[in-house]
Amino acid sequence: MKAARFTDAQKAFILKQGTDGTPVAEICRKAGISQATYFNWKKKYMMAFCRPR
Repeated sequence: MKAARFTDAQKAFILKQGTDGTPVAEICRKAGISQATYFNWKKKYMMAFCRPR
């Protein structure tokens, strides 16, 4: 399996910028990721935080 390029902390930092009002296109350009990757991460991590206990 290929090693991850970004740590979970880095992914969380990138996703947090989206909640601060920065346009997704700008975030992705600065991070060097596609918008599809951004939204896949968002779906994955938001589901992890919203899981009922």
